[in-house]
Amino acid sequence: MSMLIVGLLIVLSVAVGISLGAFGYHQLIAKKKEYAKQKAEDIVESANKEKDNILKSAEIEAKEYMIKAKNEIENLEKESKKEMQRWEKRLQAKEMSLDKKQSYLDDKLETISQKQEDIANIEKELEKKIVEIDELVEKEKAKLEKISGMSKEEAKSELIKTIEEEAKREAANKIKKMEEELKEESKKLSQEILAMSMERIASNYVAEKTVSTVTLPNDEMKGRIIGREGRNIRSFEKETGTDLIIDDTPEVVVISSFNPLRREIAKIALERLIKDGRIHPARIEETVEKVKEELYQEASEEAKQVVFDLDIGNVHPELIKYLGLLKYRTSYTQNVLAHSVEVAYLSGMMAGELGLNIKLAKRAGLMHDIGKAVDQELEGSHTKIGADLAKKYGENKCVINAIMSHHGEVEPMCAESVLVSIADTLSAARPGARRERLENYIQRLEELEGIAKKKEGVKEAYAIQAGRELRIIVEHTLVDDAQSLMVARDIAHEISDQVSYTGQVKVVVIRENRAIEYAN
Repeated sequence: MSMLIVGLLIVLSVAVGISLGAFGYHQLIAKKKEYAKQKAEDIVESANKEKDNILKSAEIEAKEYMIKAKNEIENLEKESKKEMQRWEKRLQAKEMSLDKKQSYLDDKLETISQKQEDIANIEKELEKKIVEIDELVEKEKAKLEKISGMSKEEAKSELIKTIEEEAKREAANKIKKMEEELKEESKKLSQEILAMSMERIASNYVAEKTVSTVTLPNDEMKGRIIGREGRNIRSFEKETGTDLIIDDTPEVVVISSFNPLRREIAKIALERLIKDGRIHPARIEETVEKVKEELYQEASEEAKQVVFDLDIGNVHPELIKYLGLLKYRTSYTQNVLAHSVEVAYLSGMMAGELGLNIKLAKRAGLMHDIGKAVDQELEGSHTKIGADLAKKYGENKCVINAIMSHHGEVEPMCAESVLVSIADTLSAARPGARRERLENYIQRLEELEGIAKKKEGVKEAYAIQAGRELRIIVEHTLVDDAQSLMVARDIAHEISDQVSYTGQVKVVVIRENRAIEYAN
């Protein structure tokens, strides 16, 4: 019985334990659920807070972006307004320029209309004269038939002859007057165009030399340049075609040549050899060839830049090469490439004023002296050589004619050729473009004054304006006004025949009679 009780107690204890364990487990599960619920609420609250922070941050960034974008738009608007104002100013300037040109053209048209009206009035006057002459003829016929013993046909012939002579005289006077007016008008217009073109050109010229100097680091270098038994200097002179002058002048060597290209090649090559230190015939030949290639390339690049700046279109590569060589050519100490560029600009300006083809005029001006780029390779004048080159590489006929005609060897066939000839004279003859030796300059002035002083009645003669004007003072008792004109013409003809000069020489004859009295 006791065993049964013990068993029951054990069972009861186990049941109570299980019940307590189950209750504890349920309590634990409940606490975990409560904790998980609290954790979830905390996570949701944290997420909401983070969401609010993100929204606030996004809103702030959006506002900042809006402000920045607004500022950029305002700046763009300001820049656009400034640009618009600049364009408005440019347009206003263009409009003012066009208005001035229109006004100028209107004035010219008004002048032409006035001339036409004058011509029409003259024609009306001539018609009236013809009517009056017809009436006079009839009257003279009647008189002659009564008074003269001539036959009717003889009298008629005499009258017609007299009237024709009178009409010819009147017509000649009218024509002469109109020619003088037209000459004066055309002279003013041409002077305006030339003056405008020359004012817009501002070119500087540097007179070329015939020698270049190279500075040596020390006098010992002279011996290395000369070489053993002179082999280095002979090789250098042979390769460059120049004379190398080595004298007692300390640390200086002189390169002499009338060809600027050869002189420049020799100068650069010698400087490189001195810097390198290896001076022997093989090295000299190699260095000179390399310098030649570089200079030719440099000259071609400069010619390409000139063609680009002038905006004259494509030019054949061979002509580009010859144009580049003009950089190393001189004429009366004037650099030929610089002269050609100036002639191109002058031709283009005058073509623009006259309504001609500006690009064609510039192209012809640039090419007009291209024949001077050829050494002794071809025979003939530089105009013929240049024309042959232009023809060979497919240049325009007008360009070829401008090259041939700018020294008067052939007649100009187009207006651009005439402009090139004028521009060439302007560029060569303007003060400072060319330099003469002092002895030649003085001799030419003395020749001019001597020609004038040989004339009878000449009191004094002065060559001024660098020999471009000869001012002559004559004795008023020996030379009258009509003879003054003949004296000026005779002296001008003698200067043309006896004196070599560039451009024109203006001969001015001054005749005056002064009466001087003193009041005491």
